[in-house]
Amino acid sequence: MKVVLIGVGQAGGKIAQALAEFDYDRGFEAVQGAFAVNTARADLQNLDIDTMLIGQDRVKGHGVGGDNELGAEIMQAEATEVMDELDGRVTSEADAVFVVAGLGGGTGSGGAPMLARELKRVYTMPIYGLAVLPGRDEGAIYQANAGRSLKTFTREADSVLVIDNDAWKTSEESIEEGFAAINDRIAERVGLLLAAGEIVEGVGESVVDSSEIINTLKNGGIASLGYASALADEDAGENINAITSTARKALLTGTSLPQAVEADKALLVIAGHPDRIARKGVERARKWLEEETGSLEVRGGDFPLSSERIAALVLLGGVERSQRVQEFMDRAREASKQQEDPQESAEDAFQNDELDDLM
Repeated sequence: MKVVLIGVGQAGGKIAQALAEFDYDRGFEAVQGAFAVNTARADLQNLDIDTMLIGQDRVKGHGVGGDNELGAEIMQAEATEVMDELDGRVTSEADAVFVVAGLGGGTGSGGAPMLARELKRVYTMPIYGLAVLPGRDEGAIYQANAGRSLKTFTREADSVLVIDNDAWKTSEESIEEGFAAINDRIAERVGLLLAAGEIVEGVGESVVDSSEIINTLKNGGIASLGYASALADEDAGENINAITSTARKALLTGTSLPQAVEADKALLVIAGHPDRIARKGVERARKWLEEETGSLEVRGGDFPLSSERIAALVLLGGVERSQRVQEFMDRAREASKQQEDPQESAEDAFQNDELDDLM
């Protein structure tokens, strides 16, 4: 799947660069371009991808200090200039655009939904979000920012692939080490998904292409991505159990939104050497995925790679009703109460207006 990456804010820029580097180093050619936009000059100086500083007249290159309303205002005020910079970078060769952001800070959480809206106004290709939620141990302002941003981002983008910071971080890592490691894991997992079908080493029996990803995300809402891998035997017949168990781990313990299992649609990608992929294992894993997610629309395919390992990628579309998302929105609502006590409450924090919209 050929994409253009636009990182908004500090985390967004770092993740966009990590994804671009992962793709370039492996020669997948799925990433057609990467660009970073920020209100903080210092955050852009450490990036190797093309960058753009916005909001100089408002914040003088010092960032918005966690104020995502200000981040949204600046992006709205300078949308024309940003779109001019993107002109020529987003070409007809791209299948989609990903707006990448961490939703806890100010520029990313405020600017990403606004930019997604502008991109959808101009381009006919899908405009997706790649959004990182703050961990439970991050402050109340980050939780409140992320709740408001996710609510708005999900409405403005065609779909938002969400990564919970707690999902791919290990307990041994410090906060700083954790962020760097999470970015690498995001780059590997999302990078493999985007690369599926772009570079084929060998001949797969049912190779995934970009249309499978687009159709899985077609209904909009929130999406999640699961990943797991295992050593594969040289004999494909010996890998039936390896494929099924890897797919189970990808969904049950390796997703970007833990416990988000029920989904409207799903895509199972089995990556590995074509001679080591057992069709019976793929079919069993796909049938199990249908039962576990409750989805009647589960796609599947191969991603042929020269590797001694078998990897399973599980893309879920329409997981906003999951327990994990509801728990996060409840947490964001409580954090928001610390700043401004809402006048009314409702059972479903994601659907109601308890968390104010950014626009």
